[in-house]
Amino acid sequence: MSQSVDIAALANLLQEAAVKEILPRFRNLESGDVRMKTEAIDLVTEADEAAERLIKSRIDAIAPGSVFIGEESVAADPGLLEKLADADHAIVVDPIDGTFNFAAGMPLFGVMASVVAKGETVAGIIYDPLGNDWVIAEKGSGAWMCRPNGSQERLSVSASVPLRNMVGGASTGFYGEDDRRIVMGNLAKVRMATSYRCAAHEYRIFAGGHLHFLMYQKLMPWDHLAGTLIAEEAGAFTARFDGSPYLPAHLSGGLLLATDKESWDALRREVFTV
Repeated sequence: MSQSVDIAALANLLQEAAVKEILPRFRNLESGDVRMKTEAIDLVTEADEAAERLIKSRIDAIAPGSVFIGEESVAADPGLLEKLADADHAIVVDPIDGTFNFAAGMPLFGVMASVVAKGETVAGIIYDPLGNDWVIAEKGSGAWMCRPNGSQERLSVSASVPLRNMVGGASTGFYGEDDRRIVMGNLAKVRMATSYRCAAHEYRIFAGGHLHFLMYQKLMPWDHLAGTLIAEEAGAFTARFDGSPYLPAHLSGGLLLATDKESWDALRREVFTV
């Protein structure tokens, strides 16, 4: 379904953007290179913008005629998002996922891209600039860890465990105060819940079998399309809170990923109840 997009070339383009525009700025940002968007924890840096410009400038050679949806492009022109649902092909890019970490000099950030065809995610890539490796999935072909030496390893989510033994990621910051209090209290029912402030690495860790669940509320496509497809191809059960499939056009409704349907049901019933 993603035959018209050269996935290997797209993966290499993410690497090029990281090498040329992101890594040289890591821990080298000047005071004017970091700006607040909506709040103090929502940042953009010169690295985000430069990396997205590079990727956008090369995308037509890799995916001719595709609609380009980048996080920073949408920040400048929110109407771009409206093109995603109906596009024959769209490339969705997060130039730096985990900008807060990047700006703080924390080595936990990634570059993400997904391919959307007629309203369905058909390919996803999460590149780790510091590890110099990719997690890649094409719909129906499994999820794979791909290293620069050409080796590949198929990924699989963890075996299921009882609720009390689950370790996972939960992004609770977009709940209202009352709902957040309920959910954070409910999280005492699992063994451990955390947030790395970087969906790119949370999805990689989950698909690699090291977490039992992930939960998100704010569903911007550049944050979740690639990771959700990768998780599904690694064997996870994923759905919005109402049990419906998560699609590229969805911006709300919550997202819960678990190792299987039974675990998803337990988490939804016992933890993520609001």
